[in-house]
Amino acid sequence: MKTIVVLPAYNAEKTLEKTLRDIPAGAADEIVLVDDASRDRTAELARSLGLLVIRHEQNRGYGANQKTCYREALARGADVIVMIHPDYQYDARLAPVLSDLIASGVCDVVLGNRIRTRREALEGGMPLYKYLANRLLTIAENLATGENLGEWHSGLRAYSRKVLETVPWESNSDDFVFDQQFLLQASLMGFRLGDVPVGARYFPEASSIDFRRSVVYGLSTLAALAAYLLHRWGLRRSKSFVTRV
Repeated sequence: MKTIVVLPAYNAEKTLEKTLRDIPAGAADEIVLVDDASRDRTAELARSLGLLVIRHEQNRGYGANQKTCYREALARGADVIVMIHPDYQYDARLAPVLSDLIASGVCDVVLGNRIRTRREALEGGMPLYKYLANRLLTIAENLATGENLGEWHSGLRAYSRKVLETVPWESNSDDFVFDQQFLLQASLMGFRLGDVPVGARYFPEASSIDFRRSVVYGLSTLAALAAYLLHRWGLRRSKSFVTRV
């Protein structure tokens, strides 16, 4: 099975090499970096390191970056797609663990769970308000969907090709709520979601949205959850929850 690691990048020049060094040898057949109009030398550095680089000429947003990542991975024949943020916030050593769970047929979607314990998450630098919001939103999402994920808000993820060919992710937001929309779609369509523990890393060079954007993200997540429930209950049908043709 062909595994492609995709790196949705924005101003990752200072952390890209460290992220790549952590990806175990043989964990990926190809690595694709999509640069969302970074203001630093992310794209140039990635090319010098031998990566396939696609650059957006204008900043399109985190969700739009992922869309380009997944289009390219599918076009290049990926069977397993692993998304790793190149800002070193997630432990890239887990890439083969995530891909093995997909390749073996145990899961269709696998996430890295940063909240094994409250102490570990907070000692890893996760702000208290983000920890509390993560917990509350995750509880609500698990209750609504019947899933049992440790957290719904991780940026370390792996998908099977079938998931990306079925879920209508092209219709999702170009912003951060893309991730939540995707998981709700995958859950509704019966795909098997799972997770593995991964340490939390918060430091100045790691990308992280501020309090205002966190509030917008939280409200957008609740809106996505409401749309999911209305569709599931047959009260308001949405094309976002209909499989791709």
